Amino acid sequence: MLAPAVAALEAQHEVVVRCARQAIDEARQRILRGDLNAGDTVVAATVSLLAELLHDPYPPVINGTGVVVQTNLGRAPVSTHAARAMAAAASGYMGLETVLASGERGGRGSVITALLRVLTGAEQSLVVNNNASAVFLALRALCGGREVLVSRGEAVEIGGGFRIPDVLRQSGAVLVEVGTTNRTYAHDYVAAINERTAAILRVHASNFAITGFTARPELRELAEVAHAHDLLLLEDVGSGCLLATERFGLEHEPTLAESIAAGADLVCASGDKLLGGPQAGIAIGRTKVIETMRRHPLARALRADKTCLAGLAATLQHYARGDAEESVPVWWMLSRTAAWLEQRVATWLAHLDDGRFSSVATQSVVGGGSLPGKTLPSYALSIVDPQRNADVVARVLRSQRPIVFPRVEDQRVLIDARTVLPEQDDELLVALKSL
Repeated sequence: MLAPAVAALEAQHEVVVRCARQAIDEARQRILRGDLNAGDTVVAATVSLLAELLHDPYPPVINGTGVVVQTNLGRAPVSTHAARAMAAAASGYMGLETVLASGERGGRGSVITALLRVLTGAEQSLVVNNNASAVFLALRALCGGREVLVSRGEAVEIGGGFRIPDVLRQSGAVLVEVGTTNRTYAHDYVAAINERTAAILRVHASNFAITGFTARPELRELAEVAHAHDLLLLEDVGSGCLLATERFGLEHEPTLAESIAAGADLVCASGDKLLGGPQAGIAIGRTKVIETMRRHPLARALRADKTCLAGLAATLQHYARGDAEESVPVWWMLSRTAAWLEQRVATWLAHLDDGRFSSVATQSVVGGGSLPGKTLPSYALSIVDPQRNADVVARVLRSQRPIVFPRVEDQRVLIDARTVLPEQDDELLVALKSL
């Protein structure tokens, strides 16, 4: 007789058979290793495999870590407006490459170009699937077979083993390091220029900081050097920032508009960091440069899909309307004051008549490689359970529904109020009461 969980999937006969075969193979291996009772677990193992295949693979998570752009939890959440636009694009047809008024074929991403032109001053734009792709495509299309000058302090590795020297090598461009790790000057670039030089590449040190005895030329200086020698100035700015971070008590993060104004011919950035949109690589700059990239065969292989374009356009509209600070989740989180967050935790505590919970001052970080080492004062709900250690409590929170992902610090479980989205308060309280 079939187990109920297996019988319920009788319509998926082939899937059930393959899971059963896998379970039998695993049991056979265990028997060969001396576990003579392994055969008794075949049905249970089959049911477990089926459940693993068919459960929700990416359930929503309440981010209590205090890391705003939390890479392991999907980086930046998009706004409600952007999520609706992405859902509509995914579930139906849209005027992706069609001019609706005339019915003729139109340009992919023309709306995004219009928005970025207004927001950054860039002449043209191109959207690909992520920032690493944007940088790679730029180097391949614009600098293949020629030299690119990079400061030694910027030949960096970011997440996932993405190394600037490796990217240059794979793109066909030739890396020429200039200056030293901690001090590079404009004249270092001038000294390295020859007839094989195609561009100067500026890389924003997004996930680390060099402090102390340092020197680095301003982007405007590099633009003067590049253009005086008929070279391109390319910048990988990283986070895609469009607002002044100083307003929120953070150090300055270069904005896309500043890079264009300083004279960069091409600027590449992520769409899902401080810009607060879906995963994307955004390339903005001079029309001639962007069109060269667009015509390269790799551009089609790396281009963003319709859901990304819809979500990115909707996100950029928040900046155009001037409501990004309240509507884009990343900026909503970064703009909360410590006093506001302290009151939020107090509101949570009013619903939790339990001595295990208390309020504690803490520090949040931007994350995602933005503003490394810089923190924001915050408040967190602290959980100290006399019956269980902090790691066990954190594991329980991550295992139940709703899922809460806290951090553990000094044998306390902390849920940072800054990174819990405004609509998640009720869900959080349900999870805490069931704890």
